[in-house]
Amino acid sequence: MMGLNPVRDRLCLVQLCDKDEKVALVKIDAGAKSPNLKKLFENSNVRKIFHFGRTDLAFLYHWLDIDLVNVFCTKSASKLARTYTDKHGLKELLKELLNIDIDKSNQTTDWGAPELTKDQIKYAASDVLYLIPAYHKLLEVLKREKRLELVEEANKFLLTQAKLDLLGYVDFFAH
Repeated sequence: MMGLNPVRDRLCLVQLCDKDEKVALVKIDAGAKSPNLKKLFENSNVRKIFHFGRTDLAFLYHWLDIDLVNVFCTKSASKLARTYTDKHGLKELLKELLNIDIDKSNQTTDWGAPELTKDQIKYAASDVLYLIPAYHKLLEVLKREKRLELVEEANKFLLTQAKLDLLGYVDFFAH
């Protein structure tokens, strides 16, 4: 993404990783549609794991008209599983759960450039490579703490929350 505002900032790259740790990076050109990504993300038989899914879902919906289903957000899960900390960023989560220290220094670089640098590619791959193992670790804790059902209900609401965000209702439930 070129920034964190899905209406203003363009979606530039979609990162995918499967259970065999095969990573694919899909560069999104301005104005492009991605029917294959749409088919994959709207497939209810495929679980899609995100970290901070609320933002990712908003970008995918706004830029590619994708209504994601069967999603799991590791950040939301972390907040319900790891209540002993306020550090729920991906870097902190992976460090604790998997003892993996990822480099986030390329997070805020120009993702809209015609060609990505080797460091950007390495960062983009590492940003999704460990989501499945983190997901499994979080599931263990959520089951133990009897919070898995709550996380699943929250995940079902993520796309609706993302659509509310796009309409400007960022704090929809506030009084």
